[in-house]
Amino acid sequence: MTSRHNILFFITDQLRADHLGCYGNRIVRTPAIDSIAARGVAFDRFYVASPVCQPNRATLATGRLPSLHGVRFNGISLSLAANTFIEVLRAGGWRTALIGKSHLQNFTGLPPSLKKAEPPAGYQLPPKGYDEAEKDDRGDPIYDQESGREWASNPAHSLCLPYYGFDHVELCSGHATQVHGNYTKWLRERRTDADTLRGPDNQLPHDCVLPQAWRTALPEDLYPTSYVVERTLAWLDDFARRKDGAPFFLQCSFPDPHHPFTPPGRYWDMYKPDDVALPDTFHIGNRHQPPHVAALHAARDAGTRIANTQAAFAVSERETREAIALTYGMITMIDDGVAKVLRRLDELGLSKDTVVIFTSDHGDLMGDHQLMLKGPFAYEGLTRVPFVWAEPDGAHAGTRTDALAGTLDIAATVLDRARIAPYNGIQGTSVLPMMNGGAGHDGILIEYGSQRPLHGTTGEMAMRTLVDRRYRITYYRGVPWGELYDLENDPLEMDNLWDDPAAANAKREMTQRLLHKMMELAERSPRPTRSA
Repeated sequence: MTSRHNILFFITDQLRADHLGCYGNRIVRTPAIDSIAARGVAFDRFYVASPVCQPNRATLATGRLPSLHGVRFNGISLSLAANTFIEVLRAGGWRTALIGKSHLQNFTGLPPSLKKAEPPAGYQLPPKGYDEAEKDDRGDPIYDQESGREWASNPAHSLCLPYYGFDHVELCSGHATQVHGNYTKWLRERRTDADTLRGPDNQLPHDCVLPQAWRTALPEDLYPTSYVVERTLAWLDDFARRKDGAPFFLQCSFPDPHHPFTPPGRYWDMYKPDDVALPDTFHIGNRHQPPHVAALHAARDAGTRIANTQAAFAVSERETREAIALTYGMITMIDDGVAKVLRRLDELGLSKDTVVIFTSDHGDLMGDHQLMLKGPFAYEGLTRVPFVWAEPDGAHAGTRTDALAGTLDIAATVLDRARIAPYNGIQGTSVLPMMNGGAGHDGILIEYGSQRPLHGTTGEMAMRTLVDRRYRITYYRGVPWGELYDLENDPLEMDNLWDDPAAANAKREMTQRLLHKMMELAERSPRPTRSA
């Protein structure tokens, strides 16, 4: 097996594993993605390092946990000093390109909700540049490259290349029809009235009651998914013309099926809300429900919920059915695009030399436990994502593995496939041996942080979770309660055993294992340069 194959890396935004046909869904139509699984290996227990976009994408690029690379939550850009596996591939001779969403830097331009602490009376603040643990405090304009305000105010705005290792970038920054970046220029070149077709103020009539759902006036061929596909095809065509012998790493990164829920054209009503199934957890009452889940339910029932942000909120049955149906539409549109890209690979004669990978940056609660979107939760619908790897020679075709692995392992795996040794400080390990029946990890550590405080607390929140073959344990900063589930006997995570005396031994053992896993994944970079 040659090591210098091309690598085509598909990644979607906020896609649950069980929202694909190859992961057991019998309603949503995903034949192209399913075909990748049919000629490769599908991982059934593949977990994120963090169930939110920016931290997990930074982990994907670096092979390091959020607590190490510093992107603890959305709103912190990845340091330009951070090493990425893309940079290593580039240095090793691969052509590197990103088409679509990056989200390694902030893109809203909004001020942080977590404010800087005021100094004690009579004290002065450290001067700018000396007020963080690192002098690179990521407040420099170089960290606004994905900012929507920059793209809106300067039509000539572009990224400084290479961008975290990518030599070529065509950017989609944002979600749904509010995507900016290179996409906006492309869109306006095709329709001078493009801005009158975008956003909720320009939506077409519909009868959805779901918050953050609007029927976009953008036609299918101008939607961000179509942009990603068109530009990916163009890049592949250009690569084929070069014929210089260099392999490529191409990241085809879709901003969907992330909310807002805005599938265009025929994809809007491709699936009917009445025809989709509610999650099994929707009508089953949780035993010993965590307080932050109960608080969201109470806000919904009292009519005080906040449902127009990125944060999770509780939903009704009708809202859940609508969200699933619209999400399925977005997923099928992505699948149609994946089919076009795979077809072009064949047409250009590149399939025989290309590894194809498919994954997502995290899942979505999507009605699980009557919740929508994402937040300080470690439910499987949010933390378990698809991961499919297909070799060009069809090795291991149709294989499935339940080995424990995760986003943390992707960087090390790609470098292993390229026969490039991992750099010091990578925390993940290659999953290639798992494709041959090798054992997975003994547990997966999941981290979550937020600028928003956890229910009942103040200040920055933090969550740590360990998932192993049988249990899931979750701790939250600043509260006496947590979660413990026996996934073997309670796969729906309905019975929280945290305070159950019969589960005391399991809780103690999982707590110890969580502590040891955190120590195992502690910083190992830089290497020592001398003996003391």
